[in-house]
Amino acid sequence: MKNVYILGISAFYHNSAAALVKDGKVVAAAEEERFTRVKGDPSFPINAISFCMEKERINMSDVEKVVFYEDTAEKFGRIVTTSLINAPQGIKQYLYSIPVWITNKLWIQRKIVKELNIKSDKLMFIPHHLSHAASAFYPSPFEKAAVLTLDGVGEWTTLSWGICDDSGIKLLKELRFPDSLGLLYSAFTVYTGFKVNNGEYKMMGLAPYGKPAYIDLIKEHIVKIYKDGSFVLNKKYFSFTMKMDTINKEFEDLFGHKRRQPESEMDPFYADVAASIQAVTDEIILTTAKHIKEVTGMNNIVLAGGVALNVTAMGKLRNSGLFENVWVQPAAGDAGGALGAALYGYYYERNHIAIEKNPMKSVYLGYKIKDTDKGDDDALKQLGAVWSVYADEDLQTRIAKLINDGKIVAIARGRAEFGPRALGNRSILADARKAEMLQHLNRKIKFREGFRPFAPAVLEEDADQYFDIEGASPYMLYTFPVKEERRSAVEFGETLTETAAKSRSDIPAVTHVDYSARVQTVNNTQSPFFYGVLKKFKQLTGCSVVVNTSFNVRGEPIVNTAEDAYKCFMKSGIDYAVIGNRLFDKELQKGGVVDAKSKDKQTGKNI
Repeated sequence: MKNVYILGISAFYHNSAAALVKDGKVVAAAEEERFTRVKGDPSFPINAISFCMEKERINMSDVEKVVFYEDTAEKFGRIVTTSLINAPQGIKQYLYSIPVWITNKLWIQRKIVKELNIKSDKLMFIPHHLSHAASAFYPSPFEKAAVLTLDGVGEWTTLSWGICDDSGIKLLKELRFPDSLGLLYSAFTVYTGFKVNNGEYKMMGLAPYGKPAYIDLIKEHIVKIYKDGSFVLNKKYFSFTMKMDTINKEFEDLFGHKRRQPESEMDPFYADVAASIQAVTDEIILTTAKHIKEVTGMNNIVLAGGVALNVTAMGKLRNSGLFENVWVQPAAGDAGGALGAALYGYYYERNHIAIEKNPMKSVYLGYKIKDTDKGDDDALKQLGAVWSVYADEDLQTRIAKLINDGKIVAIARGRAEFGPRALGNRSILADARKAEMLQHLNRKIKFREGFRPFAPAVLEEDADQYFDIEGASPYMLYTFPVKEERRSAVEFGETLTETAAKSRSDIPAVTHVDYSARVQTVNNTQSPFFYGVLKKFKQLTGCSVVVNTSFNVRGEPIVNTAEDAYKCFMKSGIDYAVIGNRLFDKELQKGGVVDAKSKDKQTGKNI
């Protein structure tokens, strides 16, 4: 019997991606940025599509449907309508957006047909939030569930919820632009000095350093919240409907401070603002979830959309007890829209009925670095690399010993993770027991703000010894409290960075200032090599927790290939790198440290 392939695509906004479904199961998925090395690359994901095709050794003639993750005509209509309603102030937004849509986005159908050399009847467009809902439900382990999607905006929709079962996805209610939780959070992201679609997680990390002193001010002036969780934004304080900005002078005047300039010193005021909008976000999500539970009576809820990557809010939802089970799509943002589009296309063509469910058992869906490979060997030698080769178990033992010795070890092997989290296949690992490790990683490895926290990876069977957690958390999507008996008193420094550096538990490098941690639990089924590293580390030290952060530096995507991994290793303060089954010692490398201005020996281009 011939296999059924469906290709899903997300593109032209940010973080373009492709996903391939085979007989209802996701077999490949990747973001375009991993191949082009342009962070958040919004371009047509031709490299990601090619990867998916090559992974299954098929071509486009083998694909039954190509599904795009939003209705582009409806989205164009929203931009035009919004600009006209807000004329003449909206003219700047109009003049910016229209040429982009006329020259590129409005002709998406033609572009896809041409790029993929397919007939137009093979192409299907579905609504943006339906893509999110499909990405949340179909890969989940549930036969039926409530679904909640939240983001900035799709076509018009900013939030939707409904019911999913074997008859399909029924979205029962939506909120529409410009009333958007994603845009509200992004507005405060800009105000606290970070970039939209890039800095929201930074503000989330900033929030625990502050006090939620401005909750009442926000709820009185900026957002009105109703009993069912719906809300209305006060348009007086925002500019996203009229020009290419997010907040205005009225917003700044309300708080009595100008927006923080990027990279400037972090005044505690902005931490208080971050804490306040995080608390309001938590309230909206929990109130909405409570209403969904009352209306649907469902025991399970699944979530997707960029706001579902707010691990603080998701942790509170999971721990609230409103639902027996909470499942968040690991690639909850727009990249995951490609996955949802592909899955919806498969189930739609089969009327959603009587299809065996294929829950998402892994996010390791991307490009594979083989344990050994002559092509990679040759490429690495061209870069001046030298290494030793180990069998798996010996390599796990070596990594555990290096971490115990205070070394930073990066790992790039197997298939890359799909989505924003590195979960052991493209990770940087360090000792969670060493308080100084947090600042060392921030300053010398990741080149980022000193107040930013790091996440722990822990053996699944040991997780409840370190954290107040029930069940598994394999995708690093929720925060959990560090167990009280492991805590020590919080000390505050003169700056946020000094405060971050203080030890507050016996695993200080992964304990945030509020005693929270974004936990990844690791088992032998999902990630056998990483599990082996943690087991060896526990045998050596008695501790089964390590720091796990993504293998990249600030401003760059997570590494994809062996070459990407080596270049990142050489231009950072990482001590050792594992690429496949090769171990690289920084001190033994012949090529010297590669800086941002170094040239590739073969192409002459910047590395």
